Amino acid sequence: MRRDERGSALVELTWLGVLLLVPMLWIVLSVSQVQQGAFGVSSAARAAGRAYALAPTDALGRARAEQAARQALADQGLADAPLTVTVTCTPYPHDCHQGTSVITVRVATRVDLPLLPDALGGGAPSFALDASHTVPVGQYHELGDASR
Repeated sequence: MRRDERGSALVELTWLGVLLLVPMLWIVLSVSQVQQGAFGVSSAARAAGRAYALAPTDALGRARAEQAARQALADQGLADAPLTVTVTCTPYPHDCHQGTSVITVRVATRVDLPLLPDALGGGAPSFALDASHTVPVGQYHELGDASR
């Protein structure tokens, strides 16, 4: 006795398509989110380095660097991403704006991966990103008020 199996291939193909399409869609969305974060953190490091180097003092430079990094991340759609800005200088670690200093700014953040709930354990899955940018301070640069 044979059963009528007409149409079962269509049902099987549909289920197989759904089972393969959902993970593939998640992978594509996750990769695009991480790439967006990579562009954002790279431009944030560059903007923070320039802002720090152009500031007149180290204290003002740190504030401007963080503000520039936040703006660069916001431009990439990552306004709510956590942000850490670290500034190091060589060979003068306590005065970055001294002539011939080299300023290195490191920006670190993380990107939450889409469509995964916190119920999977350990909070929302995320991908850590960081970038650094090095800016040399010229030996000859304007200090303070130029009208004196």
